[in-house]
Amino acid sequence: MPKPYPEEFRQDVVRVARNRGPGVTVEQAAADFGVHAMTLWKWMRRADIDEGTKPGTTTQESAELREARRRIKLLEQENEVLRRAAAYLSQANLPKRIYPLVKELAGDGVPVAVTCRVLKLARQPYYRWLDCPVAHTALEGAYRANALFDAHRDDPEFGYRFLADEARGQGTRMADRTAWRICRDNRWWSVFGKKRGRTKKAGPPVHDDLVRRDFTAPGPNRLWLNDITEHRTGEGKLYLCAIKDAFSNRIVGYSIDARMKSRLAVTALDNAVARRGDVDGCILHSDRGSQFRAGRFVRALGRHRMVGSMGRVGAAGDNAAMESFFSLLQKNVLDRRALATREELRIAIVTWIERTYHRRRRQASLGRLTPVEYETVMPPATLAA
Repeated sequence: MPKPYPEEFRQDVVRVARNRGPGVTVEQAAADFGVHAMTLWKWMRRADIDEGTKPGTTTQESAELREARRRIKLLEQENEVLRRAAAYLSQANLPKRIYPLVKELAGDGVPVAVTCRVLKLARQPYYRWLDCPVAHTALEGAYRANALFDAHRDDPEFGYRFLADEARGQGTRMADRTAWRICRDNRWWSVFGKKRGRTKKAGPPVHDDLVRRDFTAPGPNRLWLNDITEHRTGEGKLYLCAIKDAFSNRIVGYSIDARMKSRLAVTALDNAVARRGDVDGCILHSDRGSQFRAGRFVRALGRHRMVGSMGRVGAAGDNAAMESFFSLLQKNVLDRRALATREELRIAIVTWIERTYHRRRRQASLGRLTPVEYETVMPPATLAA
């Protein structure tokens, strides 16, 4: 394709052709400048249109029309980029990586420069990704995961440290922390390890913490501690809700059931009130278990004219005195022998509480007395209070 003539040259040729002498034809003027006669006629007609002497589209209008068409095409491309990007990122099953979309749009005719400008991306990283779609770190991570998976499949009882040793023995280098992260992301746990799963977030407290880890009381029925524990049997789990008086460490009420519902806590509270009598103003402290936040339990506290108190989430120390009792129960009863039925476990728990803990187990915090002896030797005025 021949190079276009400069604009100034065209204007000069047209100017000479218009001012040619008598007897000089347009063909002769075109030959003098080395252009075709038809080309000169087109230039002269274009000059007449630009000057307004003849109807038609001027050069400026043609340039503006071309620019408008170019802008319209660019806007259509940008709109297509935004539409495809929104559809691509809304798919939950695709990784949120945008470079494959840029490549896909480039295959459909949208320039890479336009796509990167609309999506606010740099082109250099895209071209680097195009040369190497899989990063070296991702490839190395895949090799490490494969090595750990092979070791876990062969020895499911191994923890992440043993799996890392096996992988290093096969030539795949990694740190123990890296092995733990890969095993955590893929949930490759030892069959002997603790079962892991999502835990429910504790709800908001219905009472303030009135105890502040001060588990002492000036007299009976001033401060009670409450909690629930669970134990396994051959027939299934059995739940114990116990209430402890902080004055004498005596278990003033408890309830045992096969289901951990709010009814379990309400029954334990009713049993404690029935055994202790007047409990007006007594503080009942517990954790943020759903059983203690239930409406039935809150109404039971109001019915007995008691005051509720709750510790913080995940702070076992806020109810440490009650946790210590459950620890004693675990060591002295549950860890001693396996119980096949819920009835056997119930008898064992009740027997240990009423016979051993209340009447035989002496406590240093009570002056080497049992809970029953401590309440017996206290001054009558204190007990009456």
